[in-house]
Amino acid sequence: MTALSDHSQNRHDMSTVLTRLGTVPKYTRLSLCGLAIAIAGLVIQWIAEPSKFPGFPPGILVIAVCAAVVAFGARWRWTPTVAMAIALWIVIGGFLSGELTENLASGDIGTITGNVVMCLGLVAAAITAAMAMVRTRRAGPR
Repeated sequence: MTALSDHSQNRHDMSTVLTRLGTVPKYTRLSLCGLAIAIAGLVIQWIAEPSKFPGFPPGILVIAVCAAVVAFGARWRWTPTVAMAIALWIVIGGFLSGELTENLASGDIGTITGNVVMCLGLVAAAITAAMAMVRTRRAGPR
């Protein structure tokens, strides 16, 4: 394959992914946006204090895998529960363990900003996932 055909294939693949995401219901898409914002918050934390993470932050991978399940399983009505579950698990678990509270009180502006961004994204993901579940339930079985 030539470089030109590789580039063309990559554009086609990206177009297919974007087309697929375009068919995802509105609130499910918003939930995916919330998960993406949460990942951005983790990246901010990683940049601010790389020593807190053993290599690559595992939360980024966990959230990305959950987002992929939601995005590519959008035809099933249960997939927004994955977004809600990961969002609530991280936020509630973070508060109960004290780790989230500790990070928010750390005094490091990057860590605080990253945690706030992550939490806002996760809360948005949980709320919009709940809205997606209500909407798909009203629409009937799939």
